[in-house]
Amino acid sequence: MLIDYLPIVFLGVFAVLFAAVNLSLTHLLGPKKPTRVKLSVYESGVQPVGDARQRFSIRFDLIAMLFIIFDIEVVFLYPWAVVFKTFAENEGSGLFILIEMLVFIGILLLGYIYAWRKGGLTWD
Repeated sequence: MLIDYLPIVFLGVFAVLFAAVNLSLTHLLGPKKPTRVKLSVYESGVQPVGDARQRFSIRFDLIAMLFIIFDIEVVFLYPWAVVFKTFAENEGSGLFILIEMLVFIGILLLGYIYAWRKGGLTWD
């Protein structure tokens, strides 16, 4: 039974050895000519301005969470839409499934309206 996992172990060992050998070779054989320009700090090719530990507005996190919530809504809507017609034709419970999804969308719509009224979607 454990013999069945032997190819997976070999693959894992090979992957670790391959990575270690490649990193070692690039470290040993690569050019080492550090200059002031090469050692300078940059981000996306632009010199950084200001302190790296500056505070961000909580609105950034709020909009990111709202995006994730409504993205998850799409994740639930897609399989429902694919299966809805099959359930409606075969089992006759199409109305129940439709009402369930309308309740789900209604709850999300209430959350969207609440976030909109509270100013969570405005970017200052």
